[in-house]
Amino acid sequence: MQNTDDIDTLSRAFAALADPTRRDLVARLTLGDATVGELAAPYDMSLQAVSKHLKVLEEAGLVTRSRDAQRRPVHLETQALGELTRWIDQHRHRAEARMSRLESLLSRMSAPSAPDVPAPQGSPTPQSTPAAPVASAAPNTPAVSNTPEEPSS
Repeated sequence: MQNTDDIDTLSRAFAALADPTRRDLVARLTLGDATVGELAAPYDMSLQAVSKHLKVLEEAGLVTRSRDAQRRPVHLETQALGELTRWIDQHRHRAEARMSRLESLLSRMSAPSAPDVPAPQGSPTPQSTPAAPVASAAPNTPAVSNTPEEPSS
């Protein structure tokens, strides 16, 4: 069982990544640290709006900001991404194992009971023959009826 703090961390991280702009910011930070201005450049939004997105990512533990003289670069926390990846991989592996077991079961269920043996070359193809009648009850055994008997008068 996972620790509640781990789940809360995962919840915050996944919630932060639910927004496409924040996912794009994370993707861009995989290339290297950048300032808010550099991150905001391709967007048609204010620096303040980009800063709000970064604050959500920061609260989720996905990015950190540092101070380098006048520059405040934003840094992607790869350890946090690793935790998300481990969680996803764990559940993906479980789901794949379950699907593999299901496929195996379905394969066994649909496999013919006797292996198909190819007919020798040059031999005629067998024609379908009507099924033989099924013998009812064994001799000297009374037949059993599923219908209720009527009382005799």
